[in-house]
Parts: sequence; C-alpha cells; structure tokens
Amino acid sequence: MNLADQAKNLPLSPGIYIWLDKNNEILYIGRATSLRRRVLQYFRKDIDPRIGEMVSLASKIKYQETGTVLEAIILEANLIKKHWPKYNVKDKDGRSFIYIVFPKTDFPKPIVVRGRELESFPASSARIFGPYQSLTLVRDALKVIRRIFPYSTCTFTGKPCFNYQTGTCPGVCVGAISSRDYQKNINNIVLLLKGEKNKLLKKLVKENPVAALALKHFQDVTLITREDFVVGDQKFNRIEGYDISHFAGKEVYGSMVVFTGGKPDKSQYRLFKIKTVTNNDLDALKEMMERRLKHSEWPKPDLILIDGGKPQVDYIFKVIEQFQVAAPLLGISKLNGDRLVFPAGTKNVFKDLAETIKRTLQGVRDEAHRFANRGRSRRYMLDNLTPRF
Repeated sequence: MNLADQAKNLPLSPGIYIWLDKNNEILYIGRATSLRRRVLQYFRKDIDPRIGEMVSLASKIKYQETGTVLEAIILEANLIKKHWPKYNVKDKDGRSFIYIVFPKTDFPKPIVVRGRELESFPASSARIFGPYQSLTLVRDALKVIRRIFPYSTCTFTGKPCFNYQTGTCPGVCVGAISSRDYQKNINNIVLLLKGEKNKLLKKLVKENPVAALALKHFQDVTLITREDFVVGDQKFNRIEGYDISHFAGKEVYGSMVVFTGGKPDKSQYRLFKIKTVTNNDLDALKEMMERRLKHSEWPKPDLILIDGGKPQVDYIFKVIEQFQVAAPLLGISKLNGDRLVFPAGTKNVFKDLAETIKRTLQGVRDEAHRFANRGRSRRYMLDNLTPRF
C-alpha cells in the first residue's frame, strides 16, 4: 500500500502520526484533530519543500489515536522529546521550540518560553514540559487546562482578581487557598502534561470527582487550528455568504459576499435582483442560489453560509444537492442566539470545525446582511457600483 493509500485509511479521530523511512527510522511526528484529513494535506502540491523532502523519504505512516486534541498535543510533545526526529527540528539545537515551565515555588504559575530561554530555568528549580511546536496552541491549551485545574497568575493583594471571579484562579490573591492545596492542582497539571491521563483520572475519582468528570467530558474545540479545517485536501478558503432583503415585499434583492482567507473580498461580491418571487424569502434564496450556481465560470465556494435557521438550510440544501455542489452548507440562526445550523446528516467533526471559525462566519453573515440592505437603495442600483446577475 503506497503512502497516499495509507493516509486515506487513517481514522478521522484526533491523534498523532509518525512518518518513517525504509529503515523504520522516525522522520517526523505530528498531531492532528483528524488524522486522515491532516495527513492527506502532505500530498498537496503547495507543501513546504522541506516537508516535501521528508515525504519523499518516507515509506510508512504510523499513528496513535487519542481521546481529545489536548491529549494529541501532549503526546506529540513527549514523543518529539524522546526521539527528536530530523524533520521536526528546524534549527540545530531546537531553540525555537516552545516549553511550559513550572518554577518550584509555593504558588507556581506556568511560564511559556522558547528553547533558547531554558537556560534560565535549571531542572533543579523548575519542572519543564515540551517541546511544543506552536506558541498560540500552547497558550490555548493552558486556558483549557486552567478551566479544569485552576491556577493563579496573581499574588496576594487582599482583593479578588478577575480570574478568581470567573473561577479560573483558586484565590492566591485573597488568601483563599493554602500552598499545599494549590500544589495539588499543579501536580494534577503535571500528570496531565506527562501524558498520564489515566493515572490522573484514577487519582481524581478518589480526591475530586467533580474534576474527574470535567476531565472526562471537557470540550477542547478551541484547540482545533485553521490548518485542521479541511475536507480531503481542500481548505475552506473561499466562504460565500447569502442574504435576502426587500422593501415591503417589493424590490427583492439577494446578496452574495465572499471572504477569502477570513477577510472580505469585495471584488467578488454580487447583487441579484430577484425576478420570480416577491414576499417569500425561501423562494428568493432558492432563485439566487440557482442563478449563482449556473455561473460555472466563477470560482467554486469552499463553504456556503446563509442567513437563516433550519427551514432555510433544509430548503437550500436541496438546491445544493441538485447542482451536485461539493461545498458544505450551513446557516446562522439569529432567533437562537446565532446558533450554527447544519443539514441533516452533517458529521460532528465538521460541526466542531465550523464552531472554531464562528466569529468569521458571523462576520460573513453580517456583511451579507449589510450588502443586501444596501442593494435596496434605488440610488445605489442606478449608480451601478456592483454587477447584478
């Protein structure tokens, strides 16, 4: 089985993957939200030349599934530390890697440093974890961990800090916790970062059942990165957003806005004057979508977003199926607090990934609404600032 076929047979779950050469030597270790989707990216034409070289030397892909993305991040770091694969180390001594340091003090807080700064933290005076490959990911991981095992970044002042009020600081600032009890939380974090989750769970079941339950069921969707937001080998780069606007049921217009790489691409905006319906937003959406999809010369969307809830999503999904569009569809329901709405049968992995870019999706929805309302202006239409289709 060739490498591409091995990648296609990987599971969709989180975990770590290992590229090995013909001598079974480890070339590279990585982690993924979805093993299959992540590893398939290595067969893209635009891959980094250095990584392309690694792939050319590889003959086998091994993997290990994990229960969560956080566990994958921790396992990846521990395996890199053990094996130091050639293609994980960009510089000679790995000085650009990220580490988490816990100084051996009464109330330690995690310090995030680069490898070149480690000389300031001798092993005798600190506990060190890593190497990790992303500063942003490490900071986000610590935020996730802190929700389960609170730690303080403050000192005693007699006044509660903001984090104490939100429950992520155990209260060093107000003297609400002893050094001994504080260290218990730090020791729990240490076990987690060592990759000893099962040992930690057994310990927590006896000592802190609430924390044990939280650790079993916590959601780490915030750790899913944009690089993981793929289907097959396609990134969700071009997002098209749609909305309908009308004036007293007349002069109905539909807007199509485009975000590329998470930012508005106004040269791609399109305004549709709805021709066949007046006071029916569902049919107006349907007409606009059909007319847009007939423009095969336009770039294809990677993701389609409509302003609406389940009725709109279900109605337009039929149009998407009719035109055999590969791009996934979803909606945002204002009536349900901007809840993301998906067609029936949508896989949970896509739902989780969509949640990670919800702010961008809300921006697309807002821009589609603004652009549709602007289209109602007769003056704007006469000025012909935007092509109509």
